[in-house]
Amino acid sequence: MSPSEYIVVGAGLAGAAAAWQLADRGHAVTVVERTAPANGEGSSHGSARIFRYAYPSALYVGLVVRARSLWDELEQRAAARLIAPTGAVDFGELRDPAELARILESAGVEHEILRRDEARARFPQFAFDTDVLYHPGSGVLDAQRSVEAMLDLARSTGNATVRTDWDVASLSRVPTGGFVARSATGETVTGAKVVVAAGGWLPHLLGDLSLPSRFLASFPRLEVRQEQAFHLPWREAGEGGDPFPAWPTFIHKRAGFQSYGLPGGRDAGFRGQKMAQFNGGRVLPSALDQDGRIEPGMRERIVAYAKEFLPGVVPEPYAETTCLFTSTANEDFVIDEADGVVVVSACSGHGGKFAPLLGRFAADLATGAGTVPAEFRAARHAAEAAR
Repeated sequence: MSPSEYIVVGAGLAGAAAAWQLADRGHAVTVVERTAPANGEGSSHGSARIFRYAYPSALYVGLVVRARSLWDELEQRAAARLIAPTGAVDFGELRDPAELARILESAGVEHEILRRDEARARFPQFAFDTDVLYHPGSGVLDAQRSVEAMLDLARSTGNATVRTDWDVASLSRVPTGGFVARSATGETVTGAKVVVAAGGWLPHLLGDLSLPSRFLASFPRLEVRQEQAFHLPWREAGEGGDPFPAWPTFIHKRAGFQSYGLPGGRDAGFRGQKMAQFNGGRVLPSALDQDGRIEPGMRERIVAYAKEFLPGVVPEPYAETTCLFTSTANEDFVIDEADGVVVVSACSGHGGKFAPLLGRFAADLATGAGTVPAEFRAARHAAEAAR
């Protein structure tokens, strides 16, 4: 049996961040991961996630600002570029660029509103259907390398151990205090407290985490979707040796179809734009039920969208992949603690950009050093659901 001060369940972005933050504070940490860090079955694999500031919420914009400072620290300490700058465009009848601009202005985030014709002149690779919010601080986040960087920093402290192929079967309380985590193969790890960052596996694990019944009763329902992303080749490649051409990330919200896209990363050969329909994938009971299948109907919708709105790409996917989104009904995060177990999950398809800050929140709750926004507590979710 291996003793540890803290057990972290899950080695995706949130779990790796929690391990880094705890180990950096001098705490002994054991990370247990059912397969491998940033594996392809979870939500933190690959090299292309959107980093952006534009949210219709002052809370989330402020959190992105805080997270960015931690990303800067991580990049400096890891000596790696983890966020490639691209800028971002937001448009569509349901996106409200003017309201986004107002919130960014209040947070001091650089931005501008472009009239539809101005936006088309600046970004001819898009066919915009409304005015556009542009903010240059957006970029493409390399999820896999970010996980690796945080775990490397955690291990470099001498305080962290990462166990792979370690599938948690149960978590039990020890009468004298603390917990025993048991793997599916019978191995055990002990710890005074536990941080669970299990993503799409949380619905499957929730009942085996020794959480109080009152906490479980208030915990929000989680929806796990198998999202589908498609890479469409650029008609013109980048210049000057930079693998990313002059393509911003984008979010386009209109009735019946909400889409997002970004320059594809290393895992798709830096050859095109990665895009998907937001919450368009099949709903699963949990991550255990994923099959990695691409639905022909979704491919047809993406191709039709590209023909109408993305003249800068060839509307023929050259690569396809799936990814898990685990969401709450209102798309807020769930970050809470109950009797020594911290849950950091349900990042609702937009949590990657906040990863170092989520790790700090988890470490603060686990050690008692700080708290989290009230919106992320299970009780607040329950109160909203009861309205």
